[in-house]
Amino acid sequence: MTQVQDLSVRTGLKKSDIARLAIKDFLERFDVVQGQEDKPINKASDLIGVVNSGIPDLGRNHRRYILKGMQGHES
Repeated sequence: MTQVQDLSVRTGLKKSDIARLAIKDFLERFDVVQGQEDKPINKASDLIGVVNSGIPDLGRNHRRYILKGMQGHES
């Protein structure tokens, strides 16, 4: 028994339905990969998270730190 036949028996789906779903999934994944090459986030994704600020709650309290920094630079 092939994997498709086995899956058909286990799920109750027709083999043609399984093939259709597999092709749809492949095309969606291929389209996502192809469509995201030009996005800036993909060009810099290897840099995300590589810098350590030393401030453990910066993600939660970033606004407070920005305002505090701005207050120190006012003339």
